Order: sequence, then C-alpha cells, then structure tokens
Amino acid sequence: MVDSGIDSGSRTFPKQLDIAKTSVYGLSILSAGMFLFLPFFNLLHPSPWQRSLGTIHGVGALLAMVVAVYTGHLAFPLLRGSSKILPQMRTLTFWSSAIAFLGIATGNLVYMRYRAGIEFGGARAWLKENSPLVQYVLMEYHEFSVLFTLPLGVACTWILWQYGDSILEKQNRPVLTATCVALMAMMFYAMGGLVTGLGIAKVHAL
Repeated sequence: MVDSGIDSGSRTFPKQLDIAKTSVYGLSILSAGMFLFLPFFNLLHPSPWQRSLGTIHGVGALLAMVVAVYTGHLAFPLLRGSSKILPQMRTLTFWSSAIAFLGIATGNLVYMRYRAGIEFGGARAWLKENSPLVQYVLMEYHEFSVLFTLPLGVACTWILWQYGDSILEKQNRPVLTATCVALMAMMFYAMGGLVTGLGIAKVHAL
C-alpha cells in the first residue's frame, strides 16, 4: 500500500510541474507583451503630437532600453570570462548601438516639438514656468545621459570585433573589464533615460 501511494504520487508530480512551468512562462510572456505595448498608449492621448511623435519615440526608446539591458546583463558573465557568449555579445553590442541611434534620432524629433514656445503649447516652456525641478533635474539628466549610450555602444562594438576571441586572454583582461563596465553603464543610462522620459511625459505631454 505504501509503495503504490508513492508511485501514484510520483506520476502526478510531473503533471503538476508542467502546469507550473506553463503558468510561469505564460505570465512572463504576457507581462513582457504588456510592457512592450506601453508606447502605444500614446495613441489614446488627446494631443496629436503625443499620438504621433510620442508613439514613434516611445517605440524607439523602449527597444533601445530592452536591447541595452539584455546586453548589459550578459556583460556580467563575460566579465567572468565566459567564452560561450562572446559571439552573441559581438552581435548584441552592434544592435545595441544601432537601436540606441534610433532612440536618440526619434528623441531629437520629439525635442523640436518639446522646445516650442509657450504660445504653441511647448512642454519645456510650461515646465520652466510651472515645474522647474522637472526641467532642470529630470530633463537635463534625460537630455545628456541617454546620449552616452551611443558612443559607449560603438566603442564596445569596435573593441569586441577588433580583439575577437583574444579579448579573453590574460594580457587583455583590462580591456575586457573596461568593455564590460562600459556595457553595464550603457544599460543603466538606457534605463534611466526611459524612466525620466516617462516621468516628464507624465507631467506634461508634447
């Protein structure tokens, strides 16, 4: 009787494990999908500028942040000398740089509208008059910090492709360390840029 109870329990346990894994993966995919859908909420905004330029920049900024964060996280095992991910890192740093340029380019497109005068409903003029801390703290940080993602990405891309597999050799350890730290900095600049951008848009839209 005891043996049969153990057998029946062991047969049902894998089914429960499969249900749990399916639920976890399903919730993860759903959460990621909702997060990636975030820029499209701009399409519901009453301002035509926010609906058009806000959506375009939102998509570019979100993609840049996602790729930069993924690349930055992989910089940790690369720093420990993991050779398996090195080919993937070369590709990711290239795409991080390309999509960072996309985010910055769409940001400059939005910035032209942002700097419109108060008579045209410009966000910058309104913030300076009504909420100067948002302009002089959040926006100043947002303006300049996200620009660092592009040169950091380009430099890391060049280093990883130039050195190839030899970057993991002992004599190139300082170069590997500097590259990984730069990728982590790129990740944090991208995250900070997205958070401050969302905060500014919440205070005053385009």
